[in-house]
Amino acid sequence: MSAWVPPAVSRAALALTGVSARTARRLSARTRTVVYRAGLADGRSVVIKLYAATARRNAITESAAIRAVADHVPVPALIGYGHVPGHEATALVTADLGPLTLGSAMRSGLISDERALKDLAGLLGRLHRAPVRPSAPRRPLHEQVTSLGRRCPPSSLDRISPALAAIADAVHTAPVWCHGDLHGDNVVIAGPRAICHLVDFTDAAAGPRESDVAQTLVMTDALSTPRTRTVTDAYLLALDHHLLGAWGVFHTLRSWAHSSPGDDRVLWTRRLDDLNRRAPHLFRTRRPERTR
Repeated sequence: MSAWVPPAVSRAALALTGVSARTARRLSARTRTVVYRAGLADGRSVVIKLYAATARRNAITESAAIRAVADHVPVPALIGYGHVPGHEATALVTADLGPLTLGSAMRSGLISDERALKDLAGLLGRLHRAPVRPSAPRRPLHEQVTSLGRRCPPSSLDRISPALAAIADAVHTAPVWCHGDLHGDNVVIAGPRAICHLVDFTDAAAGPRESDVAQTLVMTDALSTPRTRTVTDAYLLALDHHLLGAWGVFHTLRSWAHSSPGDDRVLWTRRLDDLNRRAPHLFRTRRPERTR
């Protein structure tokens, strides 16, 4: 007897794989995406990602990013993508690589923290070699700053204005495919050779490599000098380290702006203050008020 399967998952499976889904277990849920591991009637296990109609990107744009980089970095096999019949959502169906992620392997002690950082850097280096077509999606800086400005007070953006200026004034180089959210839990280890596969290309877009590397440094708490060097030494491609630091400040503030009140907000406040102490040139110095 089949377990209950959400209607959208059931319709997506049937429309995009030609086979009905017998089981479905939710793996993650974000504001505009939900991911399920589904068991199909033919015995296959697949991952079905549903995009809300209001999402900035959708399953079709994510599939395009996966296809564009597949020759350069391991990714899950695409099985189907498109609109879900009877729903406004779109769905992406990929092969199920299993539950073991680089993050879980590190937390359980199977892989050292240093090894995980090197693996992430190596994957970024391979990803950033993939050719970028003119039609690839992009996220201009002004769009990112505007988005951040909706979530934090003007004083916060003013505080990092030197970092923003460094990013805006940087010499433009050829854009690379940026994953946009690469950390241990977006890398799945699969197969007899334990190959690391990149997953979750929700935020993939063409942009500066320093932004993507800095995002990974921020998400893995690797902005201290020794940990940063572990990543940059394994990355192999050329980096502008001043620009890398500026993007690190920007992504840290963005993480602070998206953090939840309480311990999470305290954590990101502390990391932002630590960056201010280590790289004061990327922050606006607060001048004491003058009194008459």
